[in-house]
Amino acid sequence: MSYSTIQKDFYRESGRYLSGLQILKKCFSPNLHYIYLFRKAQKFHRTPLLGLLYRLLLRHYQIKYGFQIYPETQIGEGFYLGHWGHVVINPKTVIGRNCNVAQGVTIAQANRGKNKGAPKIGDEVWIGPNAVIVGHIMIGSNVLIAPNAYVNTDVPSNSVVIGNPCTITARATATEGYINNKIDIQF
Repeated sequence: MSYSTIQKDFYRESGRYLSGLQILKKCFSPNLHYIYLFRKAQKFHRTPLLGLLYRLLLRHYQIKYGFQIYPETQIGEGFYLGHWGHVVINPKTVIGRNCNVAQGVTIAQANRGKNKGAPKIGDEVWIGPNAVIVGHIMIGSNVLIAPNAYVNTDVPSNSVVIGNPCTITARATATEGYINNKIDIQF
């Protein structure tokens, strides 16, 4: 059976694939509601009326909930916002599958210097509260970015990142126990 991106995102929260009605019932949670509108705005971006409607709704809830994630942002299936409020993700950022983003996270573009540009983040990355990721850097897969970390350098896969300036430690089980209900990644 083929599941929609929205079903895969909501699977991360519940551990099971939900029907359309079950998904709508879960939209009382601000973080899930925002993900729903974000995915709808992405899906209908080329449809004039529905695209405009979902972009307007998304903009309204950006202000209400404190999420600044634009439909142009490329985010893989299984996206999970752990808590609502004050998350900023630059629209040029690319994020892989099964990624968790906690409250207070900023993923930003650098406008000058050697890392001018926006981050690219791999699969199964857990980003803790108030972490900052900035610049044209590559974050590998299976990476845990600890709360309050400041990341402005490339991070290899299978790593834990802590502190400011960041310290990178290799760990094969970096996100074990942090990223639950993963969707299968098929290549």
